[in-house]
Amino acid sequence: MSRLSWGYAEHNGPVHWNQLFPIADGDQQSPIEIKTKEAKFDSSLRPLSITYDSSSAKIISNSGHSFSVDFDDTEDKSVLRGGPLTGRYRLRQFHLHWGSTDDHGSEHVVDGVRYAAEIGECNPQLKKITDILDSIKEKGKQTRFTNFDPLWLLPPSWDYWTYPGSLTVPPLLESVTWIILKQPISVSSQQLAAFRRLLCTPEGHAAAFLLSNHRPPQPLKGRQVRASFH
Repeated sequence: MSRLSWGYAEHNGPVHWNQLFPIADGDQQSPIEIKTKEAKFDSSLRPLSITYDSSSAKIISNSGHSFSVDFDDTEDKSVLRGGPLTGRYRLRQFHLHWGSTDDHGSEHVVDGVRYAAEIGECNPQLKKITDILDSIKEKGKQTRFTNFDPLWLLPPSWDYWTYPGSLTVPPLLESVTWIILKQPISVSSQQLAAFRRLLCTPEGHAAAFLLSNHRPPQPLKGRQVRASFH
């Protein structure tokens, strides 16, 4: 298995990542299971401040591990600040994780509950994404994608948990301050099915669907999860 060939299949999935990326067994790996009774309310945590500029969305692409939307981060157009953060963080990219069926797929788990996100209404901003996925079906494909407001992917309540963790995909660097919103959003079964029609293989290769792309929860190893709410 080469560093480029990690994935989510049996032969190259998360249990094998430590062969290429030893930090996979580190002390601050993500995702985790959040046990709400063990999370500690921290009155010093500030509210989140999030401003998104829909014109800063630029490209949607298929990495073979997920689809991602890239944003122009040369200016303070789409910015997150507040919460546990010092300074301002520009939105550069987002990607999604899902499971092979609707009863799981989230990476973080809350009190044993694995979200899909949440099966419900058709999310109109996600529809913009699912409508274009056919044009980036194969690994390596990308297309222009703009006028997209990611604020619609966030729930009405911005109560959150936070903890020190890592990227959940290689290189798994332990440099992430995770902020996990307590309230889930709605995604329809049809939209989840559209994600699973993406291929993790490039054009001209035997087609393999990206049915599932989530890493299981990792050990907490003494870390404290803090909550912005009682």
